[in-house]
Amino acid sequence: MASRIDRILDDARARLHRLPAAEVPAALDRGAILVDIRPQAQRAREGEVAEALVIERNVLEWRCDPTSEARLPQAVDDDVEWVVLCSEGYTSSLAAAALLDLGLHRATDVIGGYHALKGVLA
Repeated sequence: MASRIDRILDDARARLHRLPAAEVPAALDRGAILVDIRPQAQRAREGEVAEALVIERNVLEWRCDPTSEARLPQAVDDDVEWVVLCSEGYTSSLAAAALLDLGLHRATDVIGGYHALKGVLA
């Protein structure tokens, strides 16, 4: 039997149109915003992504919500394409689903996370 978190992850992913790492450059070309939610220590250990906007997971919803006083300048409306990146593509699925819950209907994540993407954007 699957654990509760595995069921929650499956439910989150069922709502997303997840991007393979190879499709991220095209998403960036069309104006998507790549968001790296990895903690600073993890980014230091694994590597930075120059194309990504760093928003740590604990403040993601406030920074991406266009109705929040704490929003980023990029959070102009619900039509922004947010592409969330974590280390391996697990936490990012949950985070992208949280953005969907805010009404950000184009939110998604990168399949395989940083480990899949690092060779694509190099």
